Amino acid sequence: MDDYVDEGAYRVVRNDEEQYSVWPAERELPPGWQAEGTQGSQPECLDYIGVIWNDMRPASMRRYMDRTICDERC
Repeated sequence: MDDYVDEGAYRVVRNDEEQYSVWPAERELPPGWQAEGTQGSQPECLDYIGVIWNDMRPASMRRYMDRTICDERC
């Protein structure tokens, strides 16, 4: 069993599709990702993401599905 505890600082990041992840705070962000503003331990960041990210579909899919549903009902 692995008893390793990562005590580094992390930040919550989000891409253009409004998908979230955690990233080490000291590392440069990869292209297409922006810092969301929350920083803390890895578990704290993951807990935060669990609260705010309640629709896992990419933003483009949500927009497409919203248009499709509206086209059928409106």
